[in-house]
Amino acid sequence: MEMVLLTALGVGGATLIGVIIGFIFKNISHKFSDIVLSFAAGVMLAAAVLGLILPSVEYGGKYGLIYAVTGIFAGALALNLIDKLVPHLHALMGDEAEKHNNQSLNKVLLFVTAIAIHNLPEGIAAGVGFGSGDTGQALLIAGGIALQNIPEGMVIIGPMLAAGVKPKKTFIAAALTGVVEVIGTLIGYFAVTVSSAILPFALAFAGGTMLYVISDEMIPETHAHGSQRGATYALLAGFSVMLISDILLG
Repeated sequence: MEMVLLTALGVGGATLIGVIIGFIFKNISHKFSDIVLSFAAGVMLAAAVLGLILPSVEYGGKYGLIYAVTGIFAGALALNLIDKLVPHLHALMGDEAEKHNNQSLNKVLLFVTAIAIHNLPEGIAAGVGFGSGDTGQALLIAGGIALQNIPEGMVIIGPMLAAGVKPKKTFIAAALTGVVEVIGTLIGYFAVTVSSAILPFALAFAGGTMLYVISDEMIPETHAHGSQRGATYALLAGFSVMLISDILLG
């Protein structure tokens, strides 16, 4: 339990690291953030497949494939529903949001709320990883999610400051998006420990949410500013690092 709690704090704390970087470097280039986010996408892609979906098939026994496929689509549909309730993150994080961030404080607050809401299933994915009993794999999954949180925390700061939010309130609001991830991690962990019967489905569900985030949000965002080639290779590098780590720790 102590390891889970420390991991939850680490995953949420990664957002805080991004927030601090965002305050120090208020004008971070799109190219840099796209490369970092793409690398994180590659790590998350490998983590979703190797750490969540394949174990789902294994733990599900003869029904493993059914659990895995059902869970993947259930996770994707859950985030699809969230996207209908709050704006797409890649739309809010793009140039259009920057162009209009002085027009409405409500838009900026919606931006932060959207990130916070999307962080919940990511946190759950980190927590569910511990349910398999493979601590090394769970830490790799959490590491991939934490890495993705750093550039996410970075991009919150500029729009809020430009909209007139005071630095102290900007810091608190941005930090709260990381707190949501801590809560999600604990929810995911307790859900699978209370009932191990849901573990195969829960693993695939978490994998499906990660695949959805990668495809629907991270890749479009990293390919929107002219850095497609670098972003693609960064994703491949992230996937390879996760693959090598999985084999060496396996």
